[in-house]
Amino acid sequence: MKGTLEQSNKARALEAFDALFNRRDFEAAEKSWSPDYVQHSAHVPQGREGLFNLVKSLPPSARYEPGLVMADGDMVMMHGRFSGRGSSPNWIAVDIVRMVDGVLVEHWDVIQDEASRAASKSGLPMFGASFPGES
Repeated sequence: MKGTLEQSNKARALEAFDALFNRRDFEAAEKSWSPDYVQHSAHVPQGREGLFNLVKSLPPSARYEPGLVMADGDMVMMHGRFSGRGSSPNWIAVDIVRMVDGVLVEHWDVIQDEASRAASKSGLPMFGASFPGES
């Protein structure tokens, strides 16, 4: 049954991020984030309200785009892009969440600025198949 738990946790984490960052549906997001949510990010204030208030302060153009998603038991790791934050460049992040009964209870992240084609020493994009602004 481990695979079923992991698949469920991945789906719930993706839905939670979409509800909060893309749809700005705070009522749905409240069901996805624990009231006792623990935040380890240097970029986000502590707790669920700290996260929600940060999202409320972002411009309407702010978006989260998921990429690779992996799960191991109650831990989910998502590689994604945060764009439209009102500053550039985009952020590429690995968000790691711990889940209990389908609810996000704890979060860590690793964030870096997304490199342009000119700045990429490898010549490859950091996220997806193309550089920002290219199709």
